[in-house]
Amino acid sequence: MQIPKGYRLFEWIDPFEELVGPMCFKEDLDGCLRFAFEAQPKHANTAGQIHGGMLMTFADFALCLAAIHGLEGERCVTVSLSSEFTAPGQVGDFIESTAEVVRRARSLTFVRGTVTASDRTLLNYSGIVKRLPRAAGAHRAEAWP
Repeated sequence: MQIPKGYRLFEWIDPFEELVGPMCFKEDLDGCLRFAFEAQPKHANTAGQIHGGMLMTFADFALCLAAIHGLEGERCVTVSLSSEFTAPGQVGDFIESTAEVVRRARSLTFVRGTVTASDRTLLNYSGIVKRLPRAAGAHRAEAWP
C-alpha cells in the first residue's frame, strides 16, 4: 500500500501493526485525527470479507493513538475495547476511522470512534486505555534513517 497523501506512519515501530499494516494516520485541519488502511487479501476471512479481528486491531490502533495524541513521552495499553460490527468490509476498501477522546482522567483515557469504508459504517467502538511513561522502543527514525 502506498501511504495516502497527508497520512503518515506512527513514529514508533509496533511489530504486530507492522505485520498486519501498514496503518497510518493524519491530523485534519480542525485537529481531529483520522486513521486509515487499505484492505488487502491478507485481511480477509474465509468468506472473503475483512476479518473482524483486523477491524478490532485497527480500532485499537486508532483508540490508542487518539488517547496519547499530543502527550509527548507517553504510551498506553488497552484496558477495555467494546465494539459492534455493523457492515462487512471488502478487500480493496480504503478503511478509515475517526476517534475522539471523551474524557482524560489522571492515568486513564476514554475514547470512542467509528470504522468506515466510503459511506458504510463497519464498526462502532469505545474503549479505555491506561497511559504510561514511554519505555524504550524502536523509533522509526532511528530504525530507518
